[in-house]
Amino acid sequence: MSTDFVGFPKIARYSREVLVTEKIDGTNACIYIGPDGEFLVGSRTRWITPEIDNHGFARWAFEHRDELLALGPGRHFGEWWGSGIQRGYGLPNGDKRFSLFNVRRWVMPGAEPGVGQGVLPPCVGLVPVIWSGIMDHFIAETMMNALAVHGSYAAPGYTNPEGIVIFHIAGNVGFKKTFEKDQGKT
Repeated sequence: MSTDFVGFPKIARYSREVLVTEKIDGTNACIYIGPDGEFLVGSRTRWITPEIDNHGFARWAFEHRDELLALGPGRHFGEWWGSGIQRGYGLPNGDKRFSLFNVRRWVMPGAEPGVGQGVLPPCVGLVPVIWSGIMDHFIAETMMNALAVHGSYAAPGYTNPEGIVIFHIAGNVGFKKTFEKDQGKT
């Protein structure tokens, strides 16, 4: 046993901001851009290539490499979704999309960026924000009911969305709640 001192981790305050986004049912995807411009593409569990791909994401990423480099150095996580992937969201003929999770860091083209935000390249989207506010005011069932009534925000007109992701900013932790695996559970 090591005798090196290990302090107790800081506990995040509950009554802080949360972001609720639509949980898109696709496949997890990552773009890695190194400080020297190195460009790698990943799934949730491994690096992928156009030859050893995940639903065509690596092929798409390398085709859009020049645009994606505008994201800058770092790991850019998102969902690769659409035609032929999980729910498909009613997208036709191989139409697939890449939506980043970090909605605080980016804005869509044409939107005015806030402090510390960048504008996404046109080939990339964001997961839709459904609600933001203080955790004390968040009621999961209200968000789920609203999503059930409205349908997908990511693919308007699609009536079978997967669920929501609740991201507690101060705690830097996310939770998911889905219609198929969490409804009715306490």
